[in-house]
Amino acid sequence: MTLARPRAVLFDLDGTLIDTAPEFIHIAAQLRREADLPEADAKTIWHSVSDGAIGMVQAALEISASDPALEFWRQRFLDHYESGLGAHSHPYPGMRELVSSLSCHGIPWGVITNKLSRFAQPLMTLMAFTPEAEVILTPDDVIRPKPDPESLLLACKKLQCPASQTIFVGDHRRDVEAGIAAGCQTIAAGYGYLAKGESAEDWGADAVVASSQELRAVIEELLA
Repeated sequence: MTLARPRAVLFDLDGTLIDTAPEFIHIAAQLRREADLPEADAKTIWHSVSDGAIGMVQAALEISASDPALEFWRQRFLDHYESGLGAHSHPYPGMRELVSSLSCHGIPWGVITNKLSRFAQPLMTLMAFTPEAEVILTPDDVIRPKPDPESLLLACKKLQCPASQTIFVGDHRRDVEAGIAAGCQTIAAGYGYLAKGESAEDWGADAVVASSQELRAVIEELLA
């Protein structure tokens, strides 16, 4: 599919719209200090952001999914995250400008994330995009989160826009899979939190961008 001018644009959150990795790297360092472990390579956490809290805790503390202490450390991770939410996160370069461009062209935008609402909603408030997202959907809003297309189809319904005229941008294979299943146009954010050795070119998206600035340029060209 060749990308066409959209009537709505939806973004994944972590690794696509907002760079949250610095926050998680900071928390991982805190957990390692609490566990009396030496400093670790921050890139290890960067590569595991898309795996959620459990994946990041496993990477940070080098423990397995069957470790009986995993749940304790997962809760510690979430406590740290909630208490300092947004302190080390920021929109990717050009994303504020892109949102503004969408608004100028009358194109609504929104966020589809697998981050729980208790974190996603306040984080989006703290980031203060102008205009605000018209829809923010989390796993709390659906029965089946991404890669199931349910959240994307719900967002399209709320925005009163056909999926075929909606662009969905994400930095994980499940984002592209969800977008394709929903019938959306898809852009893979190759600048996001890919696993080590992974290539966004392999996901089957309609387009792949190497930076958030390139993403802005691609979408704004469609709007021109």
